[in-house]
Amino acid sequence: MLKIEHLGIAVKQLNNSIPLFEQLLNTPCYKTEEVASEGVSTAFFQTGGAKIELLEATNEASPIAKFIAKKGEGIHHIAFEVENIEAEMKRLQALGFELLNEIPKNGADNKLVCFLHPKTTNGVLVELCQEKR
Repeated sequence: MLKIEHLGIAVKQLNNSIPLFEQLLNTPCYKTEEVASEGVSTAFFQTGGAKIELLEATNEASPIAKFIAKKGEGIHHIAFEVENIEAEMKRLQALGFELLNEIPKNGADNKLVCFLHPKTTNGVLVELCQEKR
């Protein structure tokens, strides 16, 4: 793992949360993007060497909608940047970590992503991400 790439925060409405985080972090949102395949709209902030990703559900079947219904708004996941996502997925699976997707998926911010099941990571949803080449 190279570094913490971003923290994902589930929010009910980006329209309300973007101004709040712009004030909190004292920096503008630099990008918004919809990931239709995951049922989310995202907003990104750069802070220090990492990013904050706000996630809003775009439909009721979205994992973010389910998360908010169960736990409310808050930290959803931590993402780690990796050099080779497929090799890292194989390494972690061999160590007993459960992958939520068997092949890397297209994620926001020009990334390939894979999530690890929280039951194998002390209750934390972990995302592996690699810049698309």
